[in-house]
Parts: sequence; C-alpha cells; structure tokens
Amino acid sequence: MNFGQALEQIKSGKTVARKGWNGKGIYIGLIKPKDGDAMTHDFIYIDTTGLQTDNPDAPLNRVPWLASQTDMLAEDWQVVGD
Repeated sequence: MNFGQALEQIKSGKTVARKGWNGKGIYIGLIKPKDGDAMTHDFIYIDTTGLQTDNPDAPLNRVPWLASQTDMLAEDWQVVGD
C-alpha cells in the first residue's frame, strides 16, 4: 500500500511498517493525547522497542516520527498490528 493508505490505517487505530525497512519489529502508529497529557495534538510515533537486532546499542524507544521522502513515496507499506 502507499503512504496515503498507510496514514488512513493508522488513523483507524492500526500500526503499519514498511516491508523495506531494515529493522524487523519497527512500526509507526498514531497517538491521540488525552486531557492532561503533555502533548496536546495527535502525532505519529515510531516504535522500535521490539527491534530485532544483534546491536546492543540500537535505540529501543517510542518517539515522534517524521516521514522521509523515500517513506512518503514508497509502495511497500503494510499493516502490522491492530
């Protein structure tokens, strides 16, 4: 699927990833803040906490994410979770 379709999936509560991403176990999703949260607007995050790697220094985080041009033009997006 393309990036526009991937965005529609995350807006509906799914998580998505690119088939072409090197790291397995990485995905993006959408957070909708609740009253009292530090963030006050919806934002896309990337989750690398499940990254499958032999690199002990690899970041295992959930942080806000911005798409690269390569990501926006890719056609290999897929749903990876609910």
